[in-house]
Amino acid sequence: MAYKYLVIVESPTKAKTIEKYLGRNYKVVASKGHLRDLPKSRMGVDTENNYQPDYISIRGKGPIIKELKKYAKSAEKIFLASDPDREGEAIAWHLAFLLGLNPEDNIRVVYNEVTKTAVKEAIKNPRPINMDLVDSQQARRILDRLVGYSISPLLWKKVKKGLSAGRVQSVALKLIIKREEEINNFKPVESWSLDGTFQKDRSIFEASFYGRNKKKLVLNNESEANEILEQLKDNEFLVDDVVKKQQKRNPSAPFTTSSLQQEAGNKLNFRTRKTMMVAQQLYEGISLGREGSVGLITYMRTDSTRIAESAVNETHEFIVDQYGNEYARNKPRNDKASGSSQDAHEAIRPSSVLRKPEDIEQYLSKDQFKLYQLIWSRFVASQMTPAVFDTMRVDLTNGDIIFRANGSKEKFPGYRKVYVDSKKKDNMLPDLEVGDKVFSKDIIPNQHFTQPPARYSEATLIRALEENGVGRPSTYSPTIETIQRRYYVKLNAKRFEPTELGTIVHHVVEEYFPDIVDVSFTAGMEEDLDRVEEGQIEWVKVIDQFFQPFSEEVGKAEVEMEKIEIKDEPAGFDCELCGHPMVIKIGKFGKFYACSNFPECRNTKPIVKKINVTCPLCKKGEVIERKSKKKRIFYGCDRYPECEFVSWDKPIGRDCPKCEHFLVQKKVRGGMQVKCSHCDYEEEVQK
Repeated sequence: MAYKYLVIVESPTKAKTIEKYLGRNYKVVASKGHLRDLPKSRMGVDTENNYQPDYISIRGKGPIIKELKKYAKSAEKIFLASDPDREGEAIAWHLAFLLGLNPEDNIRVVYNEVTKTAVKEAIKNPRPINMDLVDSQQARRILDRLVGYSISPLLWKKVKKGLSAGRVQSVALKLIIKREEEINNFKPVESWSLDGTFQKDRSIFEASFYGRNKKKLVLNNESEANEILEQLKDNEFLVDDVVKKQQKRNPSAPFTTSSLQQEAGNKLNFRTRKTMMVAQQLYEGISLGREGSVGLITYMRTDSTRIAESAVNETHEFIVDQYGNEYARNKPRNDKASGSSQDAHEAIRPSSVLRKPEDIEQYLSKDQFKLYQLIWSRFVASQMTPAVFDTMRVDLTNGDIIFRANGSKEKFPGYRKVYVDSKKKDNMLPDLEVGDKVFSKDIIPNQHFTQPPARYSEATLIRALEENGVGRPSTYSPTIETIQRRYYVKLNAKRFEPTELGTIVHHVVEEYFPDIVDVSFTAGMEEDLDRVEEGQIEWVKVIDQFFQPFSEEVGKAEVEMEKIEIKDEPAGFDCELCGHPMVIKIGKFGKFYACSNFPECRNTKPIVKKINVTCPLCKKGEVIERKSKKKRIFYGCDRYPECEFVSWDKPIGRDCPKCEHFLVQKKVRGGMQVKCSHCDYEEEVQK
């Protein structure tokens, strides 16, 4: 079919969606991401000539480049419609080079949502390629290459082959290691509380010891707690003070990339990679039956909370229509972008608030529905009125000893009618007035110890990186993947722990390249790169200011850095092939058994975790813990492949009294429960 215009996007899914919107005069094809990049086999940056990059066509992309050139020859006009961010601008610039287009011509089109209106409007208003955006992306790429290709060879030579260091990943690793050090050095502090149940007439409520003589008092040990109990005259308390207030709680802003990754992790149990993959699907387009393919959300890589005026107005009308005037803000909310955000973007929001999640659920996968519902409800809530709570604080006195009770009750749900950000239960106190008498039923002393800071989860690590100004929306997910892939950290109960290898690499980099792991230095570098994007500073100057002292550090490290030997741990048994002792080595995917007689003997074995349960299928082997390709734990027989027993749930070594199949342990709300692997038999939940 003949066409006049060629539109090049990044994704084949998006190409299909957009081609339907534009009609027969347009041919829409996909570049499938970057087509040119720095070579993998060498630095590819000329440090003697203003850091000029030596870009080459990416291996395997030749057929795509050839196809795009063929389509370009037949088109009267070419539009470059890659994603609306730095990366997308750079892809458009590389495409312009490959196709012989002038970057200063109006060839670039950008849209924040893949909808018919947005795409058609973008095609009507093309612009030149924004070279400030291209330079910013190029500067990041070159900086990362200079760091990675300078430090990594040193790590290979002095520590171990296959290691790497990077600008953002080194800071992420540092945060995890420093948190682990805080946990190891933590000294718990003891304290005690006195928690009582009180009664007024037929109403029962709870209050805890606050202090004495109108002052707050901390009970440091059991003797101090017992002393207070001994000084209570009887069980009669007097209501000494009542404070009633009305509290408003405002809704959160709509999602940015990092807040979406955090909330999807907390509420949906999604990993960052999964969140971004599903969000990409929602952005590029989902087929909604007769309506065809529609992009359901705006662009998902953003650090702005700005909302288009048209979306604000549509949402205001929707809230009034669905929930009533009292739920719609008199002055619609529209957050301003933060200083470092790319304000060309909006927050992550539904492309149309009129597409309610329940109305399109049949067209979405389970994961797509969950994430769309989260984005839709957070956005709608952000444009609604605050929730209102009635709060009450009561002080009860017995002599000079004070117990305090706090209560609250939701008076008006406001935005919480759509989006509940925390499960706050009503805890209303009885109607109490100053001078009332109440009686304690029982007062129980409880011992407490301060807890060490929690290890980082994916969500809290992203928050820490964002708060420290390190990295940008597009870097969080790949950074987390990299430090896991290199086995610098491992996930234990969804929390990051540094490995021995990660700790060694961190200390080497910290000693010889302190700026690379310095949080404030890396954050300052991010700000300089943002200034390149805004046209305030030249990218070559930013890189030169960094590279001159850095290259001296590299030269010094090459001379002074001593070789670090990672000693193998004895495994405690001998190799069955040659009789030499087996040892524990650290590899790309973690620890494993290997023969100490390497390279003469290349025998290796995975390290398996036994759970001390005989295989319920063959009755000969032992059940061991294994991991799937997606790192999900499952259980199997150690005699595999002779025995093919597998189970997602952990066998416990007992048979069901009802059907004699094996029993398993499953996580349930509130604890663990033993269930039958075959029938409906189950035991009480163990908290």
